[in-house]
Amino acid sequence: MPRSRPPSVRPRPRPPLRKAAAALAGLALLVAGCSDGGAGEGAPDRTGATSSPSPSPGESRSPGSSAAPAEGSAEVTGTVAENLDSPWGLAPLPDGGLLVSSRDEGTISLVDPESGKATELGSVPGVEPGGEGGLLGIAVPPDFAEDRYIYAYFTSASDNRVVRMLYDAGKEEGNRLGAPSTVLRGIPKGMVHNGGRIAFGPDRMLYVGTGDSGDRSLAQDRESLGGKILRMTPEGEPPGRGNPEADSVVYSWGHRNVQGLAWDAEKRLWASEFGQNTWDELNLIRPGGNYGWPEVEGEAGEEGFIDPVAQWKPAEASPSGIAVAKGSVWMASLRGERLWRVPLDGAKKVARPQAFLEGEYGRLRTVVSDGGDGLWLVTSETDSRGTPAEDDDRILKLEVS
Repeated sequence: MPRSRPPSVRPRPRPPLRKAAAALAGLALLVAGCSDGGAGEGAPDRTGATSSPSPSPGESRSPGSSAAPAEGSAEVTGTVAENLDSPWGLAPLPDGGLLVSSRDEGTISLVDPESGKATELGSVPGVEPGGEGGLLGIAVPPDFAEDRYIYAYFTSASDNRVVRMLYDAGKEEGNRLGAPSTVLRGIPKGMVHNGGRIAFGPDRMLYVGTGDSGDRSLAQDRESLGGKILRMTPEGEPPGRGNPEADSVVYSWGHRNVQGLAWDAEKRLWASEFGQNTWDELNLIRPGGNYGWPEVEGEAGEEGFIDPVAQWKPAEASPSGIAVAKGSVWMASLRGERLWRVPLDGAKKVARPQAFLEGEYGRLRTVVSDGGDGLWLVTSETDSRGTPAEDDDRILKLEVS
């Protein structure tokens, strides 16, 4: 598990064979047809979308709000933690600590953002790592201070599922997680496209991003949990209100592999998504929205499908987690090895996306807002698709504008 190191701001050293290794990895994954480091080799012919969906009722900007500037900034101000093994999910605690999940080890650790010390809370029983599966997203509910639950999404032997566990800080290291209680089971699993991002929304409901698990037909199948964004109570039940169907947790569909979930100041939900060979997407999510996969990929302008607000060639993106800060969506990219900034004016993109940190820290997995002018950014070089440097993987602290 992670070893604490003094905080630092040095960029990630580049191994001398990195370019050749990355090229071979990209070729292998192209054959596999997976955008997480895979399909769509070659220089992009354009970046970002030229149009965005018209806001539905309640989505327009509030009086007095202003658009984000066309250009912003992102500066790494420190390294919070180093030597993490296959980190995937990151969840801030109310007291300032950071929870981080290890996809392949199936553990959750608590990182002190001041000292960088990492303490293992425990292992999550039933995790079966493999391919893109394992222990993925984690989240803490709005009332964490009262009930002390930690939520986790993981791949089991039979499915992907969401569980919750009681956290007891008074117990010994490695034994601070209670037995998992299943919140939702039956999400299709595969070697690829397992989704995995979970987050609590402003409405205090639990949102879950899933993938098609390699079976593209599931994304348009309203009876399947694959290729969807799900919305449920903290106990895993349909909320009764707000979903397209009162007795279903399905919130939107037509997704290939949802990897990021975040809300803006006006409580709009944004999601990042892996494309296949052509376009990766940033979508504005509406209840009952059909986002097109596998019928369309990227902007199509076809009736019945919602076009993305921004899109990228997979070589520049292969998006993972997203966060909203300073009026922009910030998107971590795996194959693209950069952090994207998408400036917003309400529900619309106001300028071409900006790229930061290109190639400096390798693959980027998760980005989380600190609630102010900062972000936490998690690298992903030890996930079997990167070329780890001596101190990988890391949690970085950024100041953005």
